[in-house]
Amino acid sequence: MSPSHLPPELLDSLTRGDLSQPRSLLGFHELGDGTERRWVVRVWEPDAVEAEILWGQAKRGLTMQRLVPGAFEWSGKPRRSLTPYRVRLRYPDGAIHERYDGYYFPTRFSPLDQHLFGEGTHYRLHNRLGAHPLEQEGVSGTWFAVWAPNARRVSVVGDFNGWDGRRHLMHSVGSSGVWELFIPEVGVGTLYKFELKTQSGELLLKSDPFAFASELRPATASRVASTEPFPWQDAEWMEARRQRDPLKQPISIYEVHLGSWRRIPEEQQRFLTYREAADQLIPYVQEMGYTHIELLPVSEFPFDGSWGYQVTGYFAPTSRHGTPEDFMHFVDRCHEAGLGVILDWVPGHFPKDAHGLARFDGTGLYEHEDTRQGEHREWGTLVFNYERNEVRNFLISSALHWFEQYHIDGIRVDAVASMLYLDYAREAGEWVPNEYGGRENLGAIRFLRQLHEVLFREFPGILSIAEESTAWPGVSRPTYVGGLGFNLKWNMGWMNDTLRYMAKDPVHRRYEHHWITFSLVYAFSENYVLAVSHDEVVHGKSSLLGKMPGDFWQQCANVRLYLSFMMCHPGKKLLFMGQEFGQGREWSEARSLDWHLLEIPEHRQLQECQRTLNHLYQQHPSLHRNDFHESGFRWIDLHDADQSVLSFLRFSDEAQPAPPLVCVFNFTPVPRDQYVVGLPQSGTYQKIFDSDEARFGGSGYNQQSEWNAEPEPWQGLPARAALDLPPLGCLILALRSE
Repeated sequence: MSPSHLPPELLDSLTRGDLSQPRSLLGFHELGDGTERRWVVRVWEPDAVEAEILWGQAKRGLTMQRLVPGAFEWSGKPRRSLTPYRVRLRYPDGAIHERYDGYYFPTRFSPLDQHLFGEGTHYRLHNRLGAHPLEQEGVSGTWFAVWAPNARRVSVVGDFNGWDGRRHLMHSVGSSGVWELFIPEVGVGTLYKFELKTQSGELLLKSDPFAFASELRPATASRVASTEPFPWQDAEWMEARRQRDPLKQPISIYEVHLGSWRRIPEEQQRFLTYREAADQLIPYVQEMGYTHIELLPVSEFPFDGSWGYQVTGYFAPTSRHGTPEDFMHFVDRCHEAGLGVILDWVPGHFPKDAHGLARFDGTGLYEHEDTRQGEHREWGTLVFNYERNEVRNFLISSALHWFEQYHIDGIRVDAVASMLYLDYAREAGEWVPNEYGGRENLGAIRFLRQLHEVLFREFPGILSIAEESTAWPGVSRPTYVGGLGFNLKWNMGWMNDTLRYMAKDPVHRRYEHHWITFSLVYAFSENYVLAVSHDEVVHGKSSLLGKMPGDFWQQCANVRLYLSFMMCHPGKKLLFMGQEFGQGREWSEARSLDWHLLEIPEHRQLQECQRTLNHLYQQHPSLHRNDFHESGFRWIDLHDADQSVLSFLRFSDEAQPAPPLVCVFNFTPVPRDQYVVGLPQSGTYQKIFDSDEARFGGSGYNQQSEWNAEPEPWQGLPARAALDLPPLGCLILALRSE
């Protein structure tokens, strides 16, 4: 076909910037029948005035014919072999540029990819979409791909083309809505975005939804990241994780906002890097006896004040603290120290920032078009459309990516309740019922079940934790019994009730006794995490220390008592940073924790108490092996409201037998001498923990170290002993083995 025979509409679409399948015109083509063939190469470079093609190692180019301004064609006899060719371009100012032609290379998003993506089961979608540096036929470059089914045209723009959307037009692949382009000689570190032309002709400039790295905020470009393998040193950890049941393990989580745990005051209060956090945070958490670090979202986000809960980069660690490789180093060091890593992950909503997912191709693509379904007005964010296979696929690929690429050990899924209920934070008339007329979000339910079936099949031994604040049944039950598939759920009721109780002056606690005992009514209905999280120490709620009544000594004693109660209560544990040493001020993401408080003895003593509790928790199977079955717990006495005293037993399981532990709590500042407690058998009991010890800042009131339990029934148990209960204190006893 000679240039004059080209369909005019193709060239018109090209020059208007509307060509959706540029390979139909540009790049290499072989024309003719079986007897007479010829090769044709067409190139598009809007500002060029002349072009030459260079085959192989040729230094001298062959002149290309100008079709229309910016479009050039060469036609000739076939060569012996087809190899990538270079194009030499001359511009009006005389400048000459030489490059490989990206349209020479075929598409990579195969028919199988298209099929799997369309049905929502392409779980390694992050290996196909986004920016992937690679080499093809000896030519290095980056393969770009993006999903934008309703766009008229999509281009890659960046430093390499002056952010000019006319130049690198992407090719629409089949009916998948995916656009692709290989750009030679674009490598790691390059900044880029996608320019999309909507059906109405509006130009949008979007970051890559699948970007593996991003520019430092407030800039919003995506960055081509290296795909070279990281030299992981955690093979032993990863194999051990596959073999263990996490629900039988001690889990004491230190919740961290990496931007404010500690800052560098000598350098304008800058953030720690991931590598600096590896050097400072990990030894601290290890020495404190925690088992896991949970990070508030480190997925890329634009606004510091969102704490990471308004995500724009679902595949990229935030550049605030370094590179993807730096974050891998952090996780690797955690595993070396015996610490698991949990990430907060936010599949419930996303922000409206213009460079992000919102109306990505000019339509409600990731969100619903109907704002009654697609918008959280309370948060000013948008809701994912879980009914779309491609959207569920995007989110599941994100979760898999963090486990696969970064070796994380768990996710904590934020705001699950907002996902499950169509009328969440909406008044009548502001939401759309499901197909059965109900308020349950059936798409979100299907998504969560599909997510967990894939995650636990691919990564045995991991954690998936729901932050879910309602009584939705089966949140932490497997999907095959009708559950949502999480293996843990935050116990929001326990947190609210117990903190409400602790805030009362002890003289009034006798009237509110049910707040401290009620959680045991439902404690085994789900696999719970007892969480005292960041949400409880902001927005006027005060710090944990600040919530406590009384003078400073009583406040510290109440904190020690509360943390002891949490450690003994069935369920895994989570404590937000700073509360372990009595942070006085409410937490703010804009400043470091008040580490200077550790110069004050009372704060160091609080810290020592929490350290001791964490190590005690790990050492005693009765405190962690049997958290989720009634056989792991028995009340001794829950009825002594008048004296505000509680007592119960904790038991291990048959697989790892251990002596039961006796846990007794006095929630008043009044010592209780010779308080008689029922015990599971006679014998000698040792005191293994006393929250009122002088080394913790307590009074040291209890001077007993062991008790000889008499075989006299008491409180339904076969033996008893008399304890001197310390004020605002906890005692833990264990039967001495002979």
